[in-house]
Amino acid sequence: MPQPGEAFQPQSSAEDSFFDLLIETLDGLDEAARGQFLRQFFHTVAQADFTEPQSNEYWLRILQRRQQMSQRLGSRISLKTVIVDVLSSANVLRVPVLVEYDEFKKLQINAATDSLTGLYNRRLFDEYCEKELTRAKRYNQQLAVVILDMHKLKEVNDRRGHLEGDRILQLVASTLRTTLRASDFAFRIGGDEFALLLPQTDSEQAVTLCRRVRSQYEAELAPLNLNILVTVDFGVAVYPQDGEQKSELLGIADRRLYELKHATREGARVAPMPPPPLAGVPPAPAPTSAERESAPGSAAPPPAPGEAAEPSHQQRKWERVSLAGTKSHAIFSDLEQKSAKVLDLSYGGVALQLDHPQDLPQQFNAVLHVPILPPVRVVLRRTYELPIEAGRVRVGCAFVS
Repeated sequence: MPQPGEAFQPQSSAEDSFFDLLIETLDGLDEAARGQFLRQFFHTVAQADFTEPQSNEYWLRILQRRQQMSQRLGSRISLKTVIVDVLSSANVLRVPVLVEYDEFKKLQINAATDSLTGLYNRRLFDEYCEKELTRAKRYNQQLAVVILDMHKLKEVNDRRGHLEGDRILQLVASTLRTTLRASDFAFRIGGDEFALLLPQTDSEQAVTLCRRVRSQYEAELAPLNLNILVTVDFGVAVYPQDGEQKSELLGIADRRLYELKHATREGARVAPMPPPPLAGVPPAPAPTSAERESAPGSAAPPPAPGEAAEPSHQQRKWERVSLAGTKSHAIFSDLEQKSAKVLDLSYGGVALQLDHPQDLPQQFNAVLHVPILPPVRVVLRRTYELPIEAGRVRVGCAFVS
């Protein structure tokens, strides 16, 4: 490896340039990835079978031997010459062959990427996560760490075969490539698990990106007609709010992944209760009787003692996601009040904060701007009103198909 202050002589051949590139590339890898690469490299160039630790050890010997020979002769020695010298001295050199550049690049890619999806592998995730955390700390920036996994991938493998399961994993990878920013990193870290590193990204931005990934993936999956609801679940943790170490961030992201998974799967089947906190989104309070908006055609639960009955309202069919602390809002194009704050959202509708609800017709058009969805045009129907602070009114609205 070139030392500080070492005088570089002109490159004598394309072969020397190739080996210089090899040194530079290996210098950028961690020890485990370097050992994996070198094991394949030594087998390719000399038919020598080493373990990964042995490969790293021989590579260190080669670099040290090259420095010694260059100092003794007063000129830089070809790396190929030193490789032959070291391996011959150790009686492990069999049939030396010249490695083509394309073969070298293939070895380099295999050492750093997942063979099925082409994404970076777990080893590079561990390395990059530490590097990006160090960068975020140095420049006082945020870093979002995301864990994703595939819901019902095992069912696809069991019912449709592993080739179809592999196809779905490859579709996830292609979706990530087309959706992420140039500064983001995507990794496959397990069988059905993926990870993202999102530099300079806060919780709200990370959740929005993950929702976009899931929406885009489901749109691309639809033409396959699997008849199995395969989707992407995710959990987000952000440095420094959620932790300052990789282990802390991964633990929180993993916990939030399963909280979201359980909230999504169970929300329509359990008694109403506050949903677990989604990644970076505070939980909504338990709804009061006056707040229970419901789907059209529902029947009302019996009122509690001393509580007024709610006409044509039923126990909530969907759990709410609170949007407190976000910039969520609805835009009205044909009303005197041009916009309203969105308080929370469910699959059945939204709750709006209004100053003059009497100006709102029974049914109206709006464009919703919330962090978990792209801007979307909807038709809303008023279902209830509830006074809140400072003379404002909470207006529950159901989506109209």
